[in-house]
Amino acid sequence: MLSATSTPVVEATLPVVGAHLEAITGVFYQTMLGENPELTNLFNRGAQATGEQRQALAGSVAAFAAHLIGAGPDAVVFEHIVERIAHRHCALGIRPEQYTTVGRYLLRAVGTVLGDAVTPEIAAAWDEVYWLFAARLIGREARLYAEAGVDGTDPWRDYQVVNRIAEAEDTVSLLLAPLDGEPAPPFTPGQYVTVAVDLPDGSRQLRQYSLSQAPAAGSLRITVRRVRGRAGAPDGLISGFLHDRVEVGDKLRLSQPYGDLVLRPGDSPLLLVSAGVGITPMAAILDHVARTAPGREVVAVHADRSAERHPLRADIAVSGARLRSFTSQVWYEDSSGRIDVEKIPLHPDAEVYLCGPVPFMQQVRAGLHRRGIPDERIRYEVFGSEQWQALAVS
Repeated sequence: MLSATSTPVVEATLPVVGAHLEAITGVFYQTMLGENPELTNLFNRGAQATGEQRQALAGSVAAFAAHLIGAGPDAVVFEHIVERIAHRHCALGIRPEQYTTVGRYLLRAVGTVLGDAVTPEIAAAWDEVYWLFAARLIGREARLYAEAGVDGTDPWRDYQVVNRIAEAEDTVSLLLAPLDGEPAPPFTPGQYVTVAVDLPDGSRQLRQYSLSQAPAAGSLRITVRRVRGRAGAPDGLISGFLHDRVEVGDKLRLSQPYGDLVLRPGDSPLLLVSAGVGITPMAAILDHVARTAPGREVVAVHADRSAERHPLRADIAVSGARLRSFTSQVWYEDSSGRIDVEKIPLHPDAEVYLCGPVPFMQQVRAGLHRRGIPDERIRYEVFGSEQWQALAVS
């Protein structure tokens, strides 16, 4: 809890800090990465170029401060946010000592942007907000690392590409086997791994990719869509590298599997809704259900730009054929238009899993609410930078 001394200060200053958070985090990133270039490897260059990374940090800090003073997400919603961030941090190999560096530069950026308005009392209050947030994340991340068997400062493991499959236009699957001869790690369908790519210029970049099939045969599979830059945004650096340069026999470094969009135990009907490459965790969930609970009722709905861009269609069909009750529905923008939530087959007791861009999921979630599905039965994952914040608190 925020101290009695800091609470009124945060209440009074949250509006002005919130109004300047994008500028604050812009200064923060520029200063921290300029003075500590080794940290650049942790951040998505594309998200930096488009501003998404700044929006991610701004959203989480503001949401936590608002939560502490009772003006933001309730405890259940915010624990969901903390869990999501902690899994993402572990997949990136974030260590506790890095929070000290981040805190120092973040508070310096507040002072730079707001100037003399930042009194010692205001600085102390926001320092307390940051460290309360950091402490919650550090504690949860320590438990996740322990559960994953990660110890020390090198969370990576070497894998070899043993198969490469063209899934659809601009989409490829890579089947990966550990090079150390030990089995691939267990994981829960819906989780992802980070791929650490050493680029020709000597830098390293990290990207998360969902595991696109259930645990099987001692290997892991990721399915990667090439990111094409739009509206001035750059092409995806890592997706392009994996498409153009990685072949069977090549080595990749992966994190352990993480992620909290996982299939809950139970036998309720399932509704899996995805858009674009968001189909990847849904394919793993469906594969797992088909192998372990073929009597479970499942509806799988997917939206894409065209049939040519629809990945993993064969996998969905094969898994669905193993189920006693399975319905598949697809929506292609170039032929059938955008998804109409009112036309989705919906069991009143369905557990729902969503994955796709934020606007898509906002639309689907709103439609499901209108049809009587409460938030506690809707789970979601957003690919890209931490734009899920907009969904989590909307």
